[in-house]
Amino acid sequence: MLNIVLFGPPGAGKGTQSQFLIEKFGLIHLSTGDIFRRNIKEGTELGKLAQSYMNQGKLVPDEVTINMLKAELEKYPDSKGFIFDGFPRTQAQAKALDALLKEKNTSITRMIALEVPEEELKRRLADRAVTSGRLDDADPEVIQKRIDVYMDETLPVKSYYENQNKYCGINGVGAIEEVTKRLLDEINTLI
Repeated sequence: MLNIVLFGPPGAGKGTQSQFLIEKFGLIHLSTGDIFRRNIKEGTELGKLAQSYMNQGKLVPDEVTINMLKAELEKYPDSKGFIFDGFPRTQAQAKALDALLKEKNTSITRMIALEVPEEELKRRLADRAVTSGRLDDADPEVIQKRIDVYMDETLPVKSYYENQNKYCGINGVGAIEEVTKRLLDEINTLI
């Protein structure tokens, strides 16, 4: 089973790149952001709770996120593998994900980080607010808060996977196709 954590700050291109990897390798894309947005759109209690944190640029609490992800994993018992997009965001989540995957006799194959400078991230997020209507990308203060939360709270997850020799950083700047090629080159070394 091929299980990839696609890692990087908001606006790095994780969602865009995930689509290519899904098609190429037959993986299931699990984006906590998409799962939260679906719950928000459907007005579930989880969605309302997630929205309150997202509107402030904060992370949704681990317990809520992990339970939600477990339910999603169970929908795909015969999967060839998963792309985890936007998860794990803390070392506690990484440990919980390892435990969850161990129950399923699998593990994370590789964390691949899309590395993008902060000014480029801000530009991409502002553009995305216009093209996709995502309100969480429209406010420069919320964008900065999301980037700051990533740097302070999420980036330390990198060391968790480095310690397991499962981390790989790639340049996330350039044409979409160039970034895709870099990702494919890395994943092809794993299969």
